Amino acid sequence: MNMHSLILRTTGHFLLPLLLLFSVFLLLRGHDEPGGGFIGGLVAAAAILLYLFSMDTESARKVLRVDPRDLLGAGMVLAVISAIPGVFRGQAFFTAQWWEFTAPIFGEMKLSTVLIFDIGVYLVVIGSVLTIMLNLAEAED
Repeated sequence: MNMHSLILRTTGHFLLPLLLLFSVFLLLRGHDEPGGGFIGGLVAAAAILLYLFSMDTESARKVLRVDPRDLLGAGMVLAVISAIPGVFRGQAFFTAQWWEFTAPIFGEMKLSTVLIFDIGVYLVVIGSVLTIMLNLAEAED
Protein backbone atom coordinates (compact mmCIF):
# COMPACT_ATOMS: atom_id res chain seq x y z
CA MET A 1 0.00 0.00 0.00
CA ASN A 2 1.35 3.42 -0.96
CA MET A 3 1.53 5.58 2.16
CA HIS A 4 2.94 8.71 0.50
CA SER A 5 1.08 11.98 0.78
CA LEU A 6 -1.03 13.40 -2.00
CA ILE A 7 1.11 16.55 -2.05
CA LEU A 8 4.32 14.55 -2.55
CA ARG A 9 2.79 12.42 -5.34
CA THR A 10 1.41 15.49 -7.12
CA THR A 11 4.71 17.32 -6.78
CA GLY A 12 6.62 14.31 -8.11
CA HIS A 13 4.41 14.06 -11.21
CA PHE A 14 4.55 17.81 -11.83
CA LEU A 15 8.28 18.38 -11.28
CA LEU A 16 9.62 15.33 -13.15
CA PRO A 17 9.28 16.74 -16.69
CA LEU A 18 10.34 20.23 -15.60
CA LEU A 19 13.49 18.97 -13.90
CA LEU A 20 14.36 16.72 -16.85
CA LEU A 21 13.95 19.64 -19.24
CA PHE A 22 16.11 21.82 -16.99
CA SER A 23 18.76 19.08 -16.85
CA VAL A 24 18.95 19.03 -20.67
CA PHE A 25 19.28 22.83 -20.63
CA LEU A 26 22.16 22.53 -18.15
CA LEU A 27 23.75 19.81 -20.28
CA LEU A 28 23.71 21.98 -23.38
CA ARG A 29 24.39 25.35 -21.79
CA GLY A 30 26.36 24.53 -18.67
CA HIS A 31 26.31 26.58 -15.51
CA ASP A 32 29.06 28.84 -16.85
CA GLU A 33 28.62 28.37 -20.64
CA PRO A 34 30.47 25.46 -22.29
CA GLY A 35 28.51 22.48 -21.02
CA GLY A 36 27.32 20.94 -17.83
CA GLY A 37 27.21 17.18 -18.17
CA PHE A 38 27.89 16.65 -14.48
CA ILE A 39 25.39 19.10 -13.01
CA GLY A 40 22.81 18.24 -15.68
CA GLY A 41 23.16 14.56 -14.79
CA LEU A 42 22.72 15.33 -11.11
CA VAL A 43 19.52 17.29 -11.80
CA ALA A 44 18.15 14.47 -13.99
CA ALA A 45 19.00 11.88 -11.33
CA ALA A 46 17.35 14.09 -8.69
CA ALA A 47 14.21 14.24 -10.84
CA ILE A 48 14.01 10.45 -11.00
CA LEU A 49 14.78 10.20 -7.28
CA LEU A 50 11.99 12.64 -6.44
CA TYR A 51 9.68 10.40 -8.44
CA LEU A 52 11.07 7.37 -6.57
CA PHE A 53 10.36 9.00 -3.20
CA SER A 54 6.88 10.11 -4.25
CA MET A 55 5.85 6.77 -5.79
CA ASP A 56 7.87 3.56 -5.50
CA THR A 57 10.89 1.78 -6.97
CA GLU A 58 8.96 0.02 -9.71
CA SER A 59 7.39 3.27 -10.93
CA ALA A 60 10.78 4.97 -11.01
CA ARG A 61 12.23 2.12 -13.08
CA LYS A 62 9.29 2.41 -15.50
CA VAL A 63 9.92 6.14 -15.92
CA LEU A 64 13.62 5.49 -16.52
CA ARG A 65 12.82 2.72 -19.09
CA VAL A 66 16.40 1.39 -19.13
CA ASP A 67 18.67 -0.13 -16.55
CA PRO A 68 20.82 2.62 -15.01
CA ARG A 69 23.90 0.43 -15.49
CA ASP A 70 23.27 0.54 -19.24
CA LEU A 71 23.28 4.35 -19.06
CA LEU A 72 26.55 4.21 -17.16
CA GLY A 73 28.15 1.98 -19.79
CA ALA A 74 26.85 4.03 -22.72
CA GLY A 75 28.17 7.19 -21.10
CA MET A 76 31.62 5.68 -20.64
CA VAL A 77 31.68 4.58 -24.28
CA LEU A 78 30.67 8.08 -25.48
CA ALA A 79 33.30 9.73 -23.30
CA VAL A 80 36.04 7.50 -24.73
CA ILE A 81 34.77 7.91 -28.30
CA SER A 82 34.97 11.69 -27.92
CA ALA A 83 38.73 11.42 -27.36
CA ILE A 84 39.49 9.59 -30.59
CA PRO A 85 38.80 12.09 -33.46
CA GLY A 86 41.77 14.27 -32.53
CA VAL A 87 44.13 11.32 -32.97
CA PHE A 88 42.91 10.78 -36.55
CA ARG A 89 43.72 14.41 -37.32
CA GLY A 90 47.26 14.07 -35.97
CA GLN A 91 46.52 15.90 -32.72
CA ALA A 92 46.72 14.88 -29.09
CA PHE A 93 44.24 12.52 -27.47
CA PHE A 94 41.15 14.46 -26.22
CA THR A 95 41.84 17.49 -28.44
CA ALA A 96 38.49 19.15 -29.13
CA GLN A 97 37.19 18.87 -32.70
CA TRP A 98 34.39 20.94 -34.23
CA TRP A 99 32.16 20.16 -37.21
CA GLU A 100 29.78 22.62 -38.89
CA PHE A 101 26.80 21.49 -40.92
CA THR A 102 23.44 22.79 -42.09
CA ALA A 103 20.30 21.09 -40.87
CA PRO A 104 17.04 21.62 -42.78
CA ILE A 105 15.01 22.64 -39.72
CA PHE A 106 17.61 24.23 -37.43
CA GLY A 107 19.84 25.94 -39.97
CA GLU A 108 23.59 26.10 -39.39
CA MET A 109 24.74 23.96 -36.46
CA LYS A 110 28.01 23.05 -34.81
CA LEU A 111 28.85 19.70 -33.24
CA SER A 112 31.92 19.07 -31.14
CA THR A 113 33.66 16.31 -29.30
CA VAL A 114 33.21 18.44 -26.18
CA LEU A 115 29.42 18.00 -26.43
CA ILE A 116 29.83 14.25 -26.99
CA PHE A 117 32.03 14.07 -23.88
CA ASP A 118 29.49 16.09 -21.86
CA ILE A 119 26.68 13.76 -22.95
CA GLY A 120 28.84 10.83 -21.83
CA VAL A 121 29.42 12.45 -18.43
CA TYR A 122 25.67 13.20 -18.20
CA LEU A 123 24.80 9.54 -18.76
CA VAL A 124 27.52 8.28 -16.38
CA VAL A 125 26.29 10.54 -13.57
CA ILE A 126 22.64 9.54 -14.08
CA GLY A 127 23.56 5.86 -14.30
CA SER A 128 25.82 5.79 -11.25
CA VAL A 129 23.56 7.83 -8.95
CA LEU A 130 20.44 5.89 -9.91
CA THR A 131 22.18 2.51 -9.67
CA ILE A 132 23.18 3.28 -6.10
CA MET A 133 19.88 4.83 -5.04
CA LEU A 134 17.60 2.26 -6.68
CA ASN A 135 19.58 -0.61 -5.19
CA LEU A 136 19.38 1.00 -1.75
CA ALA A 137 15.63 1.54 -2.16
CA GLU A 138 15.12 -2.07 -3.24
CA ALA A 139 17.22 -3.36 -0.36
CA GLU A 140 15.03 -1.40 2.03
CA ASP A 141 11.89 -3.09 0.67
